Amino acid sequence: MDLRIRLPAGWLLLIILCLPAFSARAAEPVIIAGDSINLTSFPMAYYVDQSESLSFSDVRQQVFQPSTNGLSLGTASKTTWSRLLLENHSSHDQTLFLHHPYAYHNRLVGFYLENNATLIDKQIVDMDDAATSPLMYRGSAVYRFDLPAGSKRTLYVKSVSYSHQWFTLLLLDEDHSRRALIGTHTDIALLTGVLLALIFYNFLLYFASSNRENVYYSLYLISGAIWISLSYGLLSNLFNVYGSGIFNLHISLITMPIFLILFMTSIFATKDNYPTEHRFLNGMLLLLAADLFYALFDIQTALKPASTLAALMMVVTISVSISLYRKGNPLAGFFLIGHSCFLIFNALAVLFYKGLIGFSYIASHGVGIGITLEALMLAFIIAYRIRMLERIKASQAELKLQAATDPLTRLYNRRFFNAEADYLLNLASRQGTSMAVLAIDIDHFKSINDTHGHQTGDKVLVELARTLKANSRSSDIIARFGGEEFMILLPNCHSSEAMKVAEKLRAAAEACRIEAADGTLLTFTISIGLAVHHQTAGGLKSLLDQADKALYQAKYSGRNNVQAYGG
Repeated sequence: MDLRIRLPAGWLLLIILCLPAFSARAAEPVIIAGDSINLTSFPMAYYVDQSESLSFSDVRQQVFQPSTNGLSLGTASKTTWSRLLLENHSSHDQTLFLHHPYAYHNRLVGFYLENNATLIDKQIVDMDDAATSPLMYRGSAVYRFDLPAGSKRTLYVKSVSYSHQWFTLLLLDEDHSRRALIGTHTDIALLTGVLLALIFYNFLLYFASSNRENVYYSLYLISGAIWISLSYGLLSNLFNVYGSGIFNLHISLITMPIFLILFMTSIFATKDNYPTEHRFLNGMLLLLAADLFYALFDIQTALKPASTLAALMMVVTISVSISLYRKGNPLAGFFLIGHSCFLIFNALAVLFYKGLIGFSYIASHGVGIGITLEALMLAFIIAYRIRMLERIKASQAELKLQAATDPLTRLYNRRFFNAEADYLLNLASRQGTSMAVLAIDIDHFKSINDTHGHQTGDKVLVELARTLKANSRSSDIIARFGGEEFMILLPNCHSSEAMKVAEKLRAAAEACRIEAADGTLLTFTISIGLAVHHQTAGGLKSLLDQADKALYQAKYSGRNNVQAYGG
């Protein structure tokens, strides 16, 4: 039996013409059935006007695709229409507020309300004039409308983007609408605040160190803060600015990876240490610089390949950081951790902006989250590098100290003493101040070594060094010249004061007790020769010679005494 239904050609034509209407009626409605309306997830449908020129009457005849209230459609859907079928099943009239929270990044937003296929209200917000629009509040477009009890309405929302089309819609009552507007952009303010704090901290580091990586890092942070504030509505929220003028600030999306790559070349010194990786980074830098140059003339067109360039930049930078890590760079591991966070969240964002994944908070805010996490790790890298440099400097200072000191007594050696004394002597000559030198020698030191051994002799040397440091002025420079001979430089010291210091040292040495290898207590004495700079017009050699002559005089005078040159 043939059960096929045969219809006249006229009926078939009528069905074909009415398909859009059937499709529209088949869409799932949004049911309003209570006093508290806080719909953050509901069904709707959308249509992409590829011609970007259809009128409302033409659009309403098109086939709309069912969707949720959050959409991400990429760069090929600049003009998108959303349709909500609304039914009030409650027993009283409802006043509703449709929120378009991301209206600030659009070029135009429109609201069209229908009742029984008749347009009863139309509101258009051109973002170039949005600052004075009553529908705009802190970056959100808010459309207020009434839904009588038992009625049905159809609401169309037109979104015209500059580049990437993504948005979400909210359907709220008056109380929830106020709460949503009050609490908006708090998260973005927090992310931006973190970056601003890092910028301030890094500028302080730059003024202290003048390292290029601090400059690149600061510019990276500034670009990131601008992009986050702009793209997530903080600028619109705080300053009520919208439209094409502020849209040009999206150039920061291009400058940000440029400064990140420059930071990498500086912090890792790739030009000098890793030429292959440096070439890859420079190649990526050239592509970004070309896009930046184009953006100066046409930012909208320049942003089209931005997502692709971002994906390529991720591949290059992550590959370079892995290569540097395998080559043993101590900072590459930390950079890899931070950049992996950037990579993961930005990969989600790239997929979202291209319309390959649906709307979600993490996906839509992926770039901001990734920037902040990486910025924190870069700050750690800078701090870690500073610590490394401090360790290197400390090591170098230790080496310099070792080169300048006597290993046994830990006093300065002859070379350091001569250099420092020569400088201070010239300074004293220019300033007209006096300076004294003490030449010190241990009495009968050879006998101590011969009788008690060199180990006991070393104890005597160490004990004398301790005594000299304990009984000298903080400004005095004490050195072991070799064997049992010591020199002390006394800056800004007259002959009478120098004699007092010398006598104090002699008495302190005489009071010392050393335990010899056989357990007996050993005493020793010192002889001191004193010379004062103002007594001669000669240089350091002449002054030291005079101190030596005074020392010989002390020796010949029975030892354990102080003699001044010419005294």
